[in-house]
Amino acid sequence: MKIAIREWKKEDKEPLLLLVNNKKIWDNVRDRLPHPYTNKDADEWLKLNVGITPVLNFVIEADGKFAGSIGMVPKEDVHRCTMEIGYWLGEPYWNKGIVAKAIALLVDHIWNEYPEVVRIYADVYEHNKASMKALEKSGFHLEAIHKKAVIKNNLLFDEYVWAKLRAD
Repeated sequence: MKIAIREWKKEDKEPLLLLVNNKKIWDNVRDRLPHPYTNKDADEWLKLNVGITPVLNFVIEADGKFAGSIGMVPKEDVHRCTMEIGYWLGEPYWNKGIVAKAIALLVDHIWNEYPEVVRIYADVYEHNKASMKALEKSGFHLEAIHKKAVIKNNLLFDEYVWAKLRAD
């Protein structure tokens, strides 16, 4: 399967709505991703991401088809050498190794476009073993476990911090 990451296009609205409006995805991402996900939410997302420079959020494609999203958040001030990443994948594409390949592509992009960045990390909820496996496959290591650090669905969870250093 050929995996790619690319910039967002207006035509991504329908596949975005089809895939992201899934409680199983929402259970593994931050609450700022709305659920249910509406037409208005998709319009707002596309307005923030289509034709924007620098590109911080990308579409994940699997064999040329919209499969999910991956992005990065540059940190500031004393954390300016760090980049956070996050991603979600549509359920029909789970357990196929797609996210690990998309992470590797994003990491390459970060190393090439942001020479000041020396550390990339992702936060993962304790129950999301598939995400942890994808990060490990992509050369990330478990850096920390923040005990009872996040609330999702009114439950406290541990947060696993996975990191990759430029020197790795």
